[in-house]
Amino acid sequence: MAEFTMELNEDQKQVRDWIHGFAADVIRPAAAEWDEREETPWPVIQEAAKVGIYSLDFYAQQFFDPTGLGIPMAMEELFWGDAGIALSIVGTGLAAIGVLANGTEEQIGTWIPQMYGTPDDVKVAAFCSSEPDAGSDVGAMRTRAVYDQAADEWVLNGTKTWATNGGIANVHIVVAVVDPDLGTKGHASFIVPPGTPGLSQGQKFKKHGIRASHTAEVVLEDVRIPGSCLLGGKEKLDERLARAREKAKAGGERVKNAAMATFEASRPAVGAMAVGTARAAYEVALDYAKTRTQFGRPIIDNQGVAFQLADMRTQIDAARLLVWRASWMAIAGKPFTAAEGSMSKLYASEVAKKVTAQAVQILGGNGFTREYPVERMHRDAAIYTIFEGTSEIQRLVIARTLSGMPIR
Repeated sequence: MAEFTMELNEDQKQVRDWIHGFAADVIRPAAAEWDEREETPWPVIQEAAKVGIYSLDFYAQQFFDPTGLGIPMAMEELFWGDAGIALSIVGTGLAAIGVLANGTEEQIGTWIPQMYGTPDDVKVAAFCSSEPDAGSDVGAMRTRAVYDQAADEWVLNGTKTWATNGGIANVHIVVAVVDPDLGTKGHASFIVPPGTPGLSQGQKFKKHGIRASHTAEVVLEDVRIPGSCLLGGKEKLDERLARAREKAKAGGERVKNAAMATFEASRPAVGAMAVGTARAAYEVALDYAKTRTQFGRPIIDNQGVAFQLADMRTQIDAARLLVWRASWMAIAGKPFTAAEGSMSKLYASEVAKKVTAQAVQILGGNGFTREYPVERMHRDAAIYTIFEGTSEIQRLVIARTLSGMPIR
């Protein structure tokens, strides 16, 4: 287990600088165009694939960094470039992680390469969990998966929403209910191969921010997939369901809390995304305040502006420290006794919204126009307090963890 440190080692610094260079040279120059187009930035994803950033190997290396700082460092730099394009680049990773965490070796070797494609023919993947009536309340999920034993096929029906890359993905990973009586323990994940009949894209959402990232509904109508597309396999699922039925009364709450711990470990990565966007807006505001003159002096000489910038930098650094602490705790196997994962995501998300709003204010009328990037950053920042658990859900998790109340 690596000791906690706030100093990146030389290898980490090289990776950070490499990602930062890509964000500065490739992502940022394309950000305004793809935000306006509200389309997936395929050329940028292809460039990321050519240099090795859009690949499973890259994310695996960062994920297994023994300090825990690989993923938050990478997320901060990519989202410093632009949140919408960065989400298009990292969105496939959600589906890939789902297969890595739950799939067999054969499933991992077969499907993850198809998620990414090749640098000359890039593909994307989608992780489909949320539903119109099941966002924060995953227990309300209605998408069903029924096993057809005679054909050794699973039949999926339902509608997923808010799916990054939904409908345009080469491979979809779909979470569905296999046993409604078991609540969230009766869920399983399935691989829907390319071109499977019955899967279609529903509504594509026209969003306030992160507009370069494709977000849509995924409709499943009698989608038949081979039995081998159940992540982990039928035998493993049957064993898990049998255990869940036995513990449904005596140990159900303990099992549910263990599942919540898994979500806790993933939230610092979203916090790091928020830190990247906040840092980008702060840097624009700082440069502007040093060069913009009013009444014969730079506006940073005015206490009202200077104090705002001081607070912005302090809050960004504090958010990063919370993210790094939670990331280190996760890789070190430290229990989140105070919901430290949710703390990091909550604080960083709120900081991103506040800092980007202050950046717009410091730029004044210019900040309100699309000629300056803080307008886009402010719109993008709104998503952090919504996805991967709203700020209200994070506060609920933290409060119930502190009080010892069950997390539902």
